[in-house]
Amino acid sequence: MIGWLIIACEVGFWVLVLSGLVARYVFNQKRISAILLICTPIVDIVLLIATFIDLKNGATASIVHGIAAIYIGVSVAFGHRMIKWADEQFVHRFLNGKKPAKIKKHGKEHAKEERAGWYRHLLSWLIGGGILIGIILYINNDIQTEALLRTLKVWSMVLVIDFFISFSYTLFPKKA
Repeated sequence: MIGWLIIACEVGFWVLVLSGLVARYVFNQKRISAILLICTPIVDIVLLIATFIDLKNGATASIVHGIAAIYIGVSVAFGHRMIKWADEQFVHRFLNGKKPAKIKKHGKEHAKEERAGWYRHLLSWLIGGGILIGIILYINNDIQTEALLRTLKVWSMVLVIDFFISFSYTLFPKKA
């Protein structure tokens, strides 16, 4: 059930974003647009509550429960950036707006973007990891929450690998 809810939340996130952009640019309803875009975090809250209830009712945690926490962390850390990207793309493609600036693929600018991406990854790890640890401590059943701890360990390894890759561009910038 949680797996389907994650998919529904992802779809819901993008439906709210697209609806907000259509309200803003097509119907010139800035207030409705703002409300729709502000509602995107509600999707995360619904997912968090559903995950918590599922585990509290005795479900054994699976990788899907861990992915729910990851989804929430990523959504909070990268959500604003994703909405900004969608806004720029919408204006460019449907309203003949200016083409969004391309991300630099070399030099110091690229290294700076890579570091900024890692910092966002760290923020998402802190949020999602905090949720995972909070659920583990609250449920207080090692057998029931073993998959959550494994998820946190794997995500931690991914974060460390991402650190080395992201910061390697600072020491060894890509050439044009």
